Amino acid sequence: MHDLKYVAQNLEEVTRKLQRRGKVDLGPFNDLFAQRREVNLRLEGIRTDAGAIGQLLAPSKKPVTKEVRGVSYAQPLTDEQKAALKALSKEVKESQKELEARLAEIEGQLNDILMRLPNLPQDCVPDGLSDADNAVVRVVGEKPVFDFTPRAHWELGEKLGLLDWERAAKVAGARFTVYKGLIAKLERSLVSFMLDTHTSRGYTEVLPPFLINRASMTGTGQLPKFEEDSYKTAGDEEYFLAPTAEVPVTNLHRDEILDGQQLTIRYCAYTPCFRKEAGSYGKDTRGLIRQHQFQKVELVKFTRPEDSDAEHEKLTNDAEEILKRLGLHYRVVSLCAGDLGFSASKCYDIEVWLPGQNTYREISSCSNFLDFQARRANIRYRETPKDKPKFVHTLNGSGLAVGRTVVAIMENFQRADGSIVIPEVLRPYMGVDVIPAP
Repeated sequence: MHDLKYVAQNLEEVTRKLQRRGKVDLGPFNDLFAQRREVNLRLEGIRTDAGAIGQLLAPSKKPVTKEVRGVSYAQPLTDEQKAALKALSKEVKESQKELEARLAEIEGQLNDILMRLPNLPQDCVPDGLSDADNAVVRVVGEKPVFDFTPRAHWELGEKLGLLDWERAAKVAGARFTVYKGLIAKLERSLVSFMLDTHTSRGYTEVLPPFLINRASMTGTGQLPKFEEDSYKTAGDEEYFLAPTAEVPVTNLHRDEILDGQQLTIRYCAYTPCFRKEAGSYGKDTRGLIRQHQFQKVELVKFTRPEDSDAEHEKLTNDAEEILKRLGLHYRVVSLCAGDLGFSASKCYDIEVWLPGQNTYREISSCSNFLDFQARRANIRYRETPKDKPKFVHTLNGSGLAVGRTVVAIMENFQRADGSIVIPEVLRPYMGVDVIPAP
């Protein structure tokens, strides 16, 4: 969320930066802010009158002289003056009540506009409106070479009898999968491997709730814009199913003032994730790439503003470390302004190579939100008890998307007979070196 006064005072700059994302409409923001200023000025006058009347009507050891609406009053008051001031007091209170209600209405409309505005892209973010304009930052490793035509993971899963879409559709519907046998164990092993790797690099593991409330979804920017993409419970108590661990983990510190001496705070968390994928019908309908339910290990950071750029680079490197240890070829791209997520000011996508599909696929998005989420969730810090609280910067990235990592292992380490070699770092978790062909 943006600071109201900053937007009003820098409207031209804010508009220019938002337009880098594409068409973004601030609507009646300017008119509403002008109305807010006018109502505040009137309220200030009303409150001044109310204070003066209260002092004149209250007993005082020293005589009070005040001017109310151009008329000067001095104690002791005459009965006629007292009556006039009491009548005026009632009128002032009614006016104050009406103006405060109008102010609340205007500020509600302004808040609604601000809640729906995406974050401003940083100046270093590439220009562009689609993923075709993203800039490749680095390429790591080499594409594997096969002496046979590599299969897509869905073909391998069917050949091995370890991925079952038909029964998943019977149980739940489209875009669900049943993992069986060693593929199920591979998914579980990857979760443990990722968490063990990240905790060894300074992250604190947390296991948050998978059901979350509306305030938490609003705090990280999922609501109100993406409500249609979210699953939620019916009944008296409204809960949302976590779309990513970013939401519950970031909200662990909602409405808190953190000790600046403890920053940067680093968390890693495993959660299942649930998304309707409402805008993706017809895309990636085969396989594990775009599911309604999937698993991720997420990295979340809370940091000082002056440290957030460096922490963003470190977070991206931490996510890359998983791919390096697995021996997977990948590239890192800097998302252009038009391809940024709603809350991100800058984002690196890590894209792993999938030979069975002959393409790169995003396996992690590592984002710096600056103070955008912190303002929505009211997460602040101060270095000493005497300091004025300041908003932290929040960051997060997948470390990694587990299902897509399964896909990458299946496609990159397949053999001609359909068997799959297990990366060496996973063998202690798996207890086998190979998922054998049937």
